[in-house]
Amino acid sequence: MEYVWILGGVAVVAIALGWIGYLWRWRSAEARESKQAHEAAQERDPPVELGETYEFGITEFTDHHSGDRVAVGKVEGFVLFTEDVPDSTDEGDVIRAKVLSFNKGRTSADAKFVERV
Repeated sequence: MEYVWILGGVAVVAIALGWIGYLWRWRSAEARESKQAHEAAQERDPPVELGETYEFGITEFTDHHSGDRVAVGKVEGFVLFTEDVPDSTDEGDVIRAKVLSFNKGRTSADAKFVERV
């Protein structure tokens, strides 16, 4: 009877280890893809120019280095962190923003909200 409990415990441990291994490989692949995308972004010229206004959809909101709520969106895969977005704006809304500066490495830029489209 005792061997049934031991075999059950071994099976549970084996399943748990298999699941952990699967998650680790999945996260490793995700991290590799993210790193490759970041490296590719560093090698290309930004598709935006300082002082120009661009239209894009908000993908999320975050607290950027300024500590303020900023909207995150992309223009041709290039990330824009947009400040001064009204509180009534939601993810999925399309806005126009003016590019103010690039980050170190020119892989993203800071922008200022102009208007909702």
